[in-house]
Amino acid sequence: MPLPVRDQAWPPADLQPVQAKLREWDAWWTGDPSALERAYRGTASPTPADRPAQRRGGVVGALARFWWGRPINANGQRRDDTHVPLASDIARASADMLFSQPLTLTVDDKGAQARLDTLLADQAYATLTGAAEQAAALGGVYVKVAFDREVADTAFLVSEPADRAIPELAFGRLRAVTFWRVVRSEGQQVWRHLERHEVDAGGYGVTQHGLYQGTPDRLGRPVPLADVDALAPLAGSVNEDGYVTEGATPGLDVVYVPNDAAAAARAWRHIPTADGWGASDFDGVEGFLDNLDEAYASWMRDIRLGKARLLLAQYMLDSNGPGLGAAFDLDRDVYTPLKMAAVEDGDAPITQVQFAIRFAEHKATVDHWTDQIITSSGYSPATFGRDSRGSAMTATEVDAREARSATTRARKIRTWSPALRQIIAKLLEVDAVVFNRGATPADGLRVLFPDAVQQTPEDRAQAAQLLKAAGAASTDTLVRMVNPDWDDVTVGDEVARILAENAALPDPYSFGG
Repeated sequence: MPLPVRDQAWPPADLQPVQAKLREWDAWWTGDPSALERAYRGTASPTPADRPAQRRGGVVGALARFWWGRPINANGQRRDDTHVPLASDIARASADMLFSQPLTLTVDDKGAQARLDTLLADQAYATLTGAAEQAAALGGVYVKVAFDREVADTAFLVSEPADRAIPELAFGRLRAVTFWRVVRSEGQQVWRHLERHEVDAGGYGVTQHGLYQGTPDRLGRPVPLADVDALAPLAGSVNEDGYVTEGATPGLDVVYVPNDAAAAARAWRHIPTADGWGASDFDGVEGFLDNLDEAYASWMRDIRLGKARLLLAQYMLDSNGPGLGAAFDLDRDVYTPLKMAAVEDGDAPITQVQFAIRFAEHKATVDHWTDQIITSSGYSPATFGRDSRGSAMTATEVDAREARSATTRARKIRTWSPALRQIIAKLLEVDAVVFNRGATPADGLRVLFPDAVQQTPEDRAQAAQLLKAAGAASTDTLVRMVNPDWDDVTVGDEVARILAENAALPDPYSFGG
């Protein structure tokens, strides 16, 4: 299916429920209070207004009744719109658990391995880390292969967020996808760049580009790519139908990585157009996040109201002149003696007012919701440093404390591993075709994620000592265990030295004359 040729709603009307949910997740991820207000209140205006939607049933009423969906007080009183960026922390932690340490990517062909090391030495891991954070927040992410001789002399990876993609899925597998972005906006005129990735009749992955001039909610009509300066170079790289002909190789040049198995996506169960989409880490915990913000806002309100204030009798104020009101200088050192007989209504001339700050109550509430959100998102509180034990722990103890995070990481690795094998193989193929370098692996591409918890030298030494005492490992195995970063040559040299030293020692069981 080529790019649209007629005006239509954009994003397409059948994806509006999906886009609404993605905007909600995006608002929690970015932590923009205005975006949260738009997601739940429908507007970020500070004007007080009655919201009949809060009295409705269904999804609309439920969203409007969120704390972020409540209207401004009728008297215009300022609300403490405090936002805690816990959702952003969760998405970042998810990405760090996957890509904070380099992966082990190997192929059987030595030439392909050398080229692969070159391709991954640049920005590949930064791209994958950013992609993983997008996936955790928006339920999935797309990773594609791109090349631009003016940018780099190699092919490279690029990520695309789920809220700017219109995929075509079959049985959970990506068949084609259209990415879009706004490249220009003037009043009610909006220019959108659409980029469609598909497989042609010959089985080769091709990319089609189009530029459309429309409105904020309509795609509009196709216009030449050269109408926007940023796309002018692209105009010379496509044929009359908008297809890029260079660099085509067998198979789609983009993969979709769901954040979790699509079958587990609660948000899309009743939205047929989202079949096969992944779910955000925030799926189902949006209400908890809202409660946390409300608790923090209440805490900050206590702090604001808890500031000491003085109530002064009217006669104690100094006049600023006719029509200019009166003032009281708190920094004055010398005052005129008070005439107590003039006290108004029997009250003291100066009264201190200071409300209590309910620190313990608010902290307990905030701690409860924070731990609940982290756990419901699939992680262990210890992953976020929420543990009172400050002493050093072994890797085994760390594993026990972070068991839930480890389970979530394993689930995500199961979705990332096949996607990485596919897109890395495609990266090598496109690089070989476009830049005439390296070899493409027919098979044998392996992706290995490092252990989530790295053993300390003490842990490795103790394990090696136990294996040696049990006679269950060779010297070579023990050296590799204690020094996992050593290459084969270094390990071999160390083994030879150990064996030579052991041979020079006398046998304790031999008896001499």
